Amino acid sequence: MEIQIRRGDTLWSISNTFNVPLPLIIHSNPTANPNTLSIGQTIQIPGYRITTYTIKPGDSFYKIATKERISVDSLMLVNPGMVPTALQIGQQIRIPRRVTTTIIDPRQNYDSGILASDLEALATLYPFMRRRTIGNSVMGKDLIEVQIGNGERIVHWNGSFHANEWITTSVIMEFVNSYLLALTNNETIRGRAMLPFYDQVTLSVVPMVDPDGVDLVLNGPPEGNFGEEALDINGGSLDFSGWKANIRGVDLNNQFPAKWEVEAERKPKSPAPRDFPGYAPLTEPESIAMAELAGELSFEKMLAFHTQGEVIFWGFENLEPPRSRTIVNEFSRVSGYEPIRYVDSFAGYKDWFIQDFREPGFTVELGQGINPLPIGQFDEIYQKTLGIFLASMYM
Repeated sequence: MEIQIRRGDTLWSISNTFNVPLPLIIHSNPTANPNTLSIGQTIQIPGYRITTYTIKPGDSFYKIATKERISVDSLMLVNPGMVPTALQIGQQIRIPRRVTTTIIDPRQNYDSGILASDLEALATLYPFMRRRTIGNSVMGKDLIEVQIGNGERIVHWNGSFHANEWITTSVIMEFVNSYLLALTNNETIRGRAMLPFYDQVTLSVVPMVDPDGVDLVLNGPPEGNFGEEALDINGGSLDFSGWKANIRGVDLNNQFPAKWEVEAERKPKSPAPRDFPGYAPLTEPESIAMAELAGELSFEKMLAFHTQGEVIFWGFENLEPPRSRTIVNEFSRVSGYEPIRYVDSFAGYKDWFIQDFREPGFTVELGQGINPLPIGQFDEIYQKTLGIFLASMYM
């Protein structure tokens, strides 16, 4: 929602008028200098939308504000130039309405188009959420990272490294929306205030690492060469439910130079629906983008969300720092998931992150069953994962 600055307005006064924390106002307006606001300058107010209201007999700004549970000053701000004492029956005015519920629907087959649309809607409503493209998929789709927060500690989450594990994106996006909502409404999540997290942590999220693969699983092969090649790799079958790889049959979570040679020796030697690690490490644009992101941001900790098994893998070759054990034990306590330190599987993003950065890295396997997990498991998965999301920011 936009308002225009009046004489005497400050970002602090606007924060008080709309009851939105000042840091969210400041970060929603990165080009505005709080000390040199000018009359008529446009300012974004996060967490609000404009609706219209038709004046009825007996209405006044005070009566309308009382009914709508907003301040008279907020009405004045969204109706510049209007004279409150000269309202006319039938006249339309603007009403600022606080958004008090989540606006996205992750309980559906969540492909890259839905993700892009939802991120656009969230960025419009919550402009303090930063969005950028960190690279492109094989087919040229944007690999989107979002950042929320202003803290020095950078915590990273990612989902859908594997195509048929797309429900991880849905779960991540549900929390992203809930976090943004709680911040603008000064609410808690599981009894924890969210603004301290915002001040202390920068949350980096890549919700969908493999958009081409997710779309292939959910929507079938695209027209053209990419679709034809994927169909050939899949043995001519139109059932892509078992497909974990990117569009050209490379398993992105077997692409990282952390004992990659071991995986290459025992995994498929050519493109396949799953497990082919590529002809060399870091050949795919998606895995390259994720490696470059880690190098750029130097995450304090990293969580890669996969399915299934309700376990958390947290070690690699005894290179993980001692605090990883403390963190994973808290993850286990709040979720019921089982911590597993070592597993005979290498070349994953978690493995490489621990190896190269010596910081806590985790592969969190959501849910139980056979991939792709049905969306009917969403609520159960989310409730168990919610504690992990929160703990990753306070541990």
